[in-house]
Amino acid sequence: MKAFQDYYPENLAHCYGCGSHNQHGHRIKTYWEGEESVTRFTPEPCHTAIPGFVYGGLLASLIDCHSTGTAAAAMYRNEGREMDSLPAYRFVTGSLQVSYLKPTPLGRELEIRGRVKEIKGRKVVVECSVFADGVATARGEVVAVQMPENFGD
Repeated sequence: MKAFQDYYPENLAHCYGCGSHNQHGHRIKTYWEGEESVTRFTPEPCHTAIPGFVYGGLLASLIDCHSTGTAAAAMYRNEGREMDSLPAYRFVTGSLQVSYLKPTPLGRELEIRGRVKEIKGRKVVVECSVFADGVATARGEVVAVQMPENFGD
């Protein structure tokens, strides 16, 4: 099964968080599980805030890219289209709100789960949570805005 990010057009696959063409990035992969979108990511030692815990900026980055990928997939789903159909949908972040609930332990696989809260015109609002060992450590909401077709050319 292909991840949402596997459908990104060649010229828009360079994002640090979700771009398949960024060798130094996170290269997250997001999938539907029913009505929720899911990404799994294991932080590396370089993602340390203090020994044993994940840097909050990484969590914000994961929430951000998970949500913009979810927004694209949700727009296709909303229109009953396959993700490889044209025109391609790609989203950027209009706003990002993150709440840190508890320290996120390093060395464990994180699970990011998202739900589409609203689709309105060119905007998709996505709520998501980051879990470590089944415990929510961060929550976020992203307002994702559809890119114009010529953006990035």
